[in-house]
Amino acid sequence: LVLKSTFPDQASNNEWARYYYYLGRIKAMQLEYSEAHKNLQISARKAPQNSATGFKQHVAKLTTTVDLLLGNIPARSTFLAKDVKQALAPYLQLTQSVKSGDLVKFDQVVQKFATQFQADHTYTLIMRLHHNVVKTAVRTISLAYSRIKFTDIAKKLMLDSPEDAEFIVAKAIRDGVIEAVLDHENGWMQSKETSDVYATREPQLAFNQRIEFCLDLHNHSVKAMRFPPKSYNKDLESAEDRREREAQDLELAKEMAEEDDDGY
Repeated sequence: LVLKSTFPDQASNNEWARYYYYLGRIKAMQLEYSEAHKNLQISARKAPQNSATGFKQHVAKLTTTVDLLLGNIPARSTFLAKDVKQALAPYLQLTQSVKSGDLVKFDQVVQKFATQFQADHTYTLIMRLHHNVVKTAVRTISLAYSRIKFTDIAKKLMLDSPEDAEFIVAKAIRDGVIEAVLDHENGWMQSKETSDVYATREPQLAFNQRIEFCLDLHNHSVKAMRFPPKSYNKDLESAEDRREREAQDLELAKEMAEEDDDGY
């Protein structure tokens, strides 16, 4: 439906804010987290600054969840804003559990606030965060141990078997989460030395993302300053009205001239 429909350009900022919010929700459900995050940021910018507190809270909750799904940790100032501080309290605990890679704490937070997450329509997305928590835990383990057995990894991650731990570590290596080598015969993971992040493409990608954000912000600011179609001439008379007015003025001038002649 979104692809087949066109949102009117003359819509108000409030309508645009709702449009980008629901578009961000759709993209998040479709696993397009980057697009979802961008749309939600636009929605937050277009939302009223001094009102619509409930709407801004919903946007903040969904934005925080999508940010975590992208592998980012929202800034602490996000949770301290006056309008959203109380509403984002459960999401602050959720963020702390994801950041630490603590599976036990993550499960406790989800169980404790399950009703609220369901009411916020973020529960499905939050359940997807379990994989992110596992990846964070694996990264922490790889940094803490130069060599560790799969049985110990399984205990730390509360997995059923060492085979499950080996599979998760292998996937983390393939996804680029950690740099390590698996020794299947001896049953352990050998971590590699930490490489220089500036020797990779990661800084370039981060810089490119910031440039895209600034360009997008500029484009939306330009659109917001445009006048509605044909609003500049709504108070101007048409050519036909001008000709009619001039004819009336001419007739009035002739009548006044005739009256002056009759007076003499």
